[in-house]
Amino acid sequence: MLQSIKRYYSLTKPGVLYGNALTVAAGYFLAAQGNVDVALFFAVFIGSSFIIASACVINNYLDQDIDMIMERTKKRVLVSGEIKGYRAVIFSATLGLVGVAILALYTNNLVVLLGLIGFITYVVFYGMLSKRLSIHGTLVGSISGAIPILAGYCAGTGVIDVGAILVFIILFAWQFPEFYSIAIYRSKEYKAAGIPVLPVVKGLRRTKIEIFIYTMIFVISSLLLTVFGYVGYTYFIVMASLGGYWLWLAFKGFSATDSDHWARRMFGFSMIIILGLCVMLSVGPLLP
Repeated sequence: MLQSIKRYYSLTKPGVLYGNALTVAAGYFLAAQGNVDVALFFAVFIGSSFIIASACVINNYLDQDIDMIMERTKKRVLVSGEIKGYRAVIFSATLGLVGVAILALYTNNLVVLLGLIGFITYVVFYGMLSKRLSIHGTLVGSISGAIPILAGYCAGTGVIDVGAILVFIILFAWQFPEFYSIAIYRSKEYKAAGIPVLPVVKGLRRTKIEIFIYTMIFVISSLLLTVFGYVGYTYFIVMASLGGYWLWLAFKGFSATDSDHWARRMFGFSMIIILGLCVMLSVGPLLP
C-alpha cells in the first residue's frame, strides 16, 4: 500500500509541485499586504496545488515516449510499467476536479479561470504541442509556470492590477534562464529525444544571450514592485543583491570555458533566487 502511494505521489512531480505551490503562497501574501484571510489562503493554496499536480500527472502520461530516452526520466513509474497509463489519467482527472471544485467554492471566478488557463496551457499548448514542435516551447511553458503566482495574487485582490502583471512577468522571465541552463548541460539528452530546445537548435551563443536578457528582465521587474509601492526597501535591497549576482553570473557565461559547469551554477542559483523571491514577497509588505 505504502509503495503504491509513493508511486502515485511521484507522478505529481513533487519538485515541480512544491515549487509552484510556493509561488501561489507568495502571490497571495503579497496581495494580502498583511491582512491574511487564513481560510482563503488555504483554499487557493490547496486548490491550486491539486490542479498543478493534475497537470504534472497528465504530463507524465504524455511524455512516456520522451521519458524512456532521457537518462533522468527513464525510471519514472509509467515508463517502468509500475502504474498503468489509464490509472494515471484517472488520477489526474480526480486531482483536477477536486482542485477546481475547491477554487470554485472558496475563492473567486478569476482564480478558477486562471487555474483552467494554466492547466490547458501546460498540458495542451506546451506538453502536447510546442514542447515537441518548436524552440518556443519554453515561452509557452513559462506562461503556464507564471499562472500559479498570478492565481495566488488574484485570490487576494479579485482583480488583475499592476502588481498582478509584475508578479506574472517576474515568474515568466525567471523560467528562461532556469530552463535554458538545464537545456545546456542536458542538450545531448534533449537532442536524442528529438526535443527542439534552444541550445540544440540555435546553439550556445544564442542561448547565453537569451539567458542574460531574461535574467535582466527578471531583476528589473522584481525591483519594480518597490517602485510601485507593493513592498518596502528591505525587499529592494535583498532582491537587488540576489538579482545583481545572478545577472553577473549570466554575464560570465559569455566567457565561460566550461559551459556545462557554468549552466549548472546558473540553474543552482535560480533555485536560491526563487526561494528568496517567494520569502521576500511574503514578508516584504510588512518590512520597511
